[in-house]
Amino acid sequence: MNQNKNIINILLIIIMILVVIGCVVSYLYFVEVEEEEKPNIIFNLENYPKVDGAIATLRIAEEFKSALTGEKIEDVNIVHTKTENAYENLINKKVDLILVTYPTEKEIVKAQEAGIELEIFPIAKDALVFFTNKDNKVENLTINQIQDIYSGKITNWQNVGEENIPIIAYQRPNTSDSQKVMLTSVMQGIKMKAPETQNIDIWQLSNLITDYTNTQGALGYCLNYYKILYDTEQLKFLTVNDIEPTYDNVKTGLYGLQTEYYAIIRKEEPENSNTRKLLNAMLSNYGQSIIKEAGYVQVN
Repeated sequence: MNQNKNIINILLIIIMILVVIGCVVSYLYFVEVEEEEKPNIIFNLENYPKVDGAIATLRIAEEFKSALTGEKIEDVNIVHTKTENAYENLINKKVDLILVTYPTEKEIVKAQEAGIELEIFPIAKDALVFFTNKDNKVENLTINQIQDIYSGKITNWQNVGEENIPIIAYQRPNTSDSQKVMLTSVMQGIKMKAPETQNIDIWQLSNLITDYTNTQGALGYCLNYYKILYDTEQLKFLTVNDIEPTYDNVKTGLYGLQTEYYAIIRKEEPENSNTRKLLNAMLSNYGQSIIKEAGYVQVN
């Protein structure tokens, strides 16, 4: 009887030891995962890599610098000089990493001529969205209708379900990321009509593309990030082919009018450099959570 009792006690002790070991292992596992997904503060303001990029990715750059230095976002002091200048600065070794759209053939040639090989990593997605005045009755446009409006075939809202109101179809400058997506994803080789322009006399400049004015006949577009610049209470954002540009629809590709932003560095960058540490943080699960919190769509 006592022998059986001793055996039971031994088994209970073994079970307790195994439970404790299991708890310790589980704790260490989750701590390791958490540390991997949420890295410690690994930079300060002095050793943080020099970052440049598109205006549309400025928020991404600010969020990362704030998270990885522990500084308030209003104190991180990042300036983006726009896509074309950012490529120039990376090629000329004035900055370490840029956050931009995919390089054009012109930018690739410039890098090659300078003996620079680029490493390109997708880090975020954004959508091209279309909008009009909130009082406009139209809720949806098809891709074909948008193409016809911006090529000049459709000039009145009554052809797409609204009253007899002329369409004022605003465009973005050719150098903007919004226009690049418009040309590639929407127009797909169809020539756009001349944009709405305004004439100014300063230094004999003229025919500048007019800023969007929210009349009932207006139609505009921008990358989703730029919605923060508009009075969205006075705008109506349209569906395209009856699909909303929601986070999930962009992430899955169901809403097809989108672009990707890339983190780009010089391939010569040493493996243990601060630039690669920043790049790795952007590509990590934690980095992708920062992308989402900043208002963009994750790539993984």
